Amino acid sequence: MILGAHVSVAGGVQNAPLNAQKIGCDAIQMFAKNQTQWKAKPYTEENISGFKANFKEADLQSVVIHDSYLINLCATDENKLRMSIEAYVDELERAESLGIPYVVTHPGSHLGKGEEWGIAKIAESLDEIHERCAGFKVVTLLETTAGQGTNLGYRFEHLAGMRGKVKEQQRVGFCIDTCHMYSAGYDLKTKDGYEDTWKKFGDLIGFEHLKAAHLNDSKKEFGSRVDRHEELGEGTLGLEPFRWLVNDDRFADLPGLLETPGEIEDFKRNLQRLRSLIE
Repeated sequence: MILGAHVSVAGGVQNAPLNAQKIGCDAIQMFAKNQTQWKAKPYTEENISGFKANFKEADLQSVVIHDSYLINLCATDENKLRMSIEAYVDELERAESLGIPYVVTHPGSHLGKGEEWGIAKIAESLDEIHERCAGFKVVTLLETTAGQGTNLGYRFEHLAGMRGKVKEQQRVGFCIDTCHMYSAGYDLKTKDGYEDTWKKFGDLIGFEHLKAAHLNDSKKEFGSRVDRHEELGEGTLGLEPFRWLVNDDRFADLPGLLETPGEIEDFKRNLQRLRSLIE
């Protein structure tokens, strides 16, 4: 795995690679803009050129964007859906301008309309977004979720269904999250469960479509359907599943990104913990 963390863009996106250096990252995830607001100022030339120069200087191997938490590509309210689509187009435009290949998104919440409806609506939204971003190289990564409330994406079948309904399937890949998967009921803690989970993933989705991983322990119990990240080895998953992951050849070229609680020193500690597991 190419190991790293989610890093701050405070003061401008050009600062993300500099923050990565403080942690010791080989890979980074970042927000393209404030993740709790619908709109943001366009990037300046300084933002774009500064990011590219700092990324090169930091000698990073991989970078992904995580989209805004407000976006719901299967919102039941038409106004919220339009706002979500506009905001996601903006995310892709920002990624494209920075030369970032992937944008990670939580698929969406069906808000009572049902899972089948939500899966179809997400694919429909992505089709519209792809039409508006014709020719873009950036790929959307649908993330595994814990399944809180009416969130979709907590089953591999959901994710496979979304991609399967999209017209330009080459523009959709996947991001796994260990905390979310464990909370959703995928057993990563026992060796048999680990192997069974990844066999299901390979059968339903395919490892060739997996482009990023979020490496987080869980505060909550197995199958809780609650999304609460914990520092590695201090939650209900424990360290052993992360040892298996970082030594699994199937994930050798995958960016493995920490989203654990805390600040720079906490990320440094967790990253060192991860690297100590490599055999």
